[in-house]
Amino acid sequence: MNTSFAPSLAEMLKHEGGYVNSPRDPGGATNMGVTQRVYDDWRAKKGFEHQPAKLIDKGEVESIYRELYWKPIHGDDLPAGVDYAVFDFAFNSGVARAAKYLQRMVGEIEDGQIGPATLAAARAASPTQLIDRLCDARMAFLQALGTFKYFGNGWTTRVSDVRAFAKAMAS
Repeated sequence: MNTSFAPSLAEMLKHEGGYVNSPRDPGGATNMGVTQRVYDDWRAKKGFEHQPAKLIDKGEVESIYRELYWKPIHGDDLPAGVDYAVFDFAFNSGVARAAKYLQRMVGEIEDGQIGPATLAAARAASPTQLIDRLCDARMAFLQALGTFKYFGNGWTTRVSDVRAFAKAMAS
């Protein structure tokens, strides 16, 4: 079993920071990368009372990242480095979108669900080449967003950092 979750989470949290509520960010109130909407949904499914995202704790953050993003992208089954690149993409742009981009990069049907065929194709690919292709495609997607003018510098830095960290993990 792959053991990349802990270092991947630590690296992602370096980019996410603490509590923010930018009027330009369609995600709204966010703490450690977790939006209020995601936090509300997660707490409701666990049977917990509503509380502001400002109060989220590190244990909840780890559970949310693992349950809602790492597991759905099958992070434990992807090659080291590729797992992190897909995880970060999924967290920022949605699990289905990240899965479809991975599927496109490995020549599989783009259904947004990472399954055995996608995993086999990802394992057969060169991890560093797959990371480069995935990060390039992610940047093209981000550059097409209307909010790129506000957040583009940060997104560009993040994808560059993801690429470097993922390739280091892969080697």
